Amino acid sequence: MKRLHPQYVTGLMFLALMGAAGFFAARTFEEMRQPDVVIAGPGVTRVGSLADYHQPLRGTHGDTPVYYLESGNPGPTILVLGGVHPNEPAGFLAAVVLVENAVTKAGRIIIIPQASLSGFTCTDPLEGSPQHYDILTRNGTRRFRYGARGMNPLDQWPDPLVYLHYPSGQRLSGIETRNLNRSYPGRADGTFTEQVAYAIMRLIRVEHVALAFDLHEAAPEYPVINAIVTHEKGEEIAAAAMLDLELEDLDYTLELSPKRFRGLSHREWGDSTGAIPFLMETGNIMQGRLHGRSSPELILTGKDEMYLKAAAIGLVRIPYDSAGVPIRVRVGRHLAGIRALLDAFNAKFPERQAIVDNIPTYSDLEEHDLGYYLR
Repeated sequence: MKRLHPQYVTGLMFLALMGAAGFFAARTFEEMRQPDVVIAGPGVTRVGSLADYHQPLRGTHGDTPVYYLESGNPGPTILVLGGVHPNEPAGFLAAVVLVENAVTKAGRIIIIPQASLSGFTCTDPLEGSPQHYDILTRNGTRRFRYGARGMNPLDQWPDPLVYLHYPSGQRLSGIETRNLNRSYPGRADGTFTEQVAYAIMRLIRVEHVALAFDLHEAAPEYPVINAIVTHEKGEEIAAAAMLDLELEDLDYTLELSPKRFRGLSHREWGDSTGAIPFLMETGNIMQGRLHGRSSPELILTGKDEMYLKAAAIGLVRIPYDSAGVPIRVRVGRHLAGIRALLDAFNAKFPERQAIVDNIPTYSDLEEHDLGYYLR
């Protein structure tokens, strides 16, 4: 029997190793396409999808679940968006907590936990981000995906060198073409991201949303952090809410939406619909440029030695010490902000109140931790 030349043997072994590596890599990438579990709580009356408002999204990664919590009693419609930027998990998880716990008594809430569903199917390149993180609940561990800031390139490609916002023509970096929160009001026949933005805008109009929340996180060195960003028509409500939050020893800064910074929810929702919009930011260490190794633990604890050093020399814009900024604190701030803004809205419009029970308080999350409120 003729023996193979050693070079052929080496080549075959190399091909076998490459095939094995490709197989396991493919399985890892495929895991990012498995949906996160969100459990409809006692207040959920029905579950629809974003494609109900724009049919071309049906069957795509733009067709994200929409949860309706309807009281059956008169009152305004409230919209809550999480997961606009999937690498900002506190916004997504706050929306999940609402879906799984909140019960409306007057009016209704519409919740989209994963507004950028496409972004949950990948991570940002060159960031070394983990694909998942685990949260311990009363009944075991739940796993959630840690996604990317923008939509998956497989759903929209290529990026232009310069992104031109429609309809303003504002020029931004080309990568922003896949950023949902730079794409409002969107277009029915636009890019994938613009069509998702268009569907959200159409939902706001069709459902006559009165009050809308967009939940985000930011790097600790970012100027707009631990903040409520408001369109000018919500300034009075935001100011009243901040006074209530101060009574809970929760400090927020009030930021007015820049009129010339187009494409963002707090600007376009306020200009083009009847909704009063608010965007909230908490501090996510993983989004910063100064942290050490990325890991699931860093997502959840917010503890990082490099940021301790940065805080010591005044480079951090939030209170930061060895306790870090854990996920329960960030989710708790979002929920506290929603509660306070709802109360301020009800005080301003007593004839059309939105009454929502079973929203965990900031103190509840401090006492029981986040997993207690995940079913």
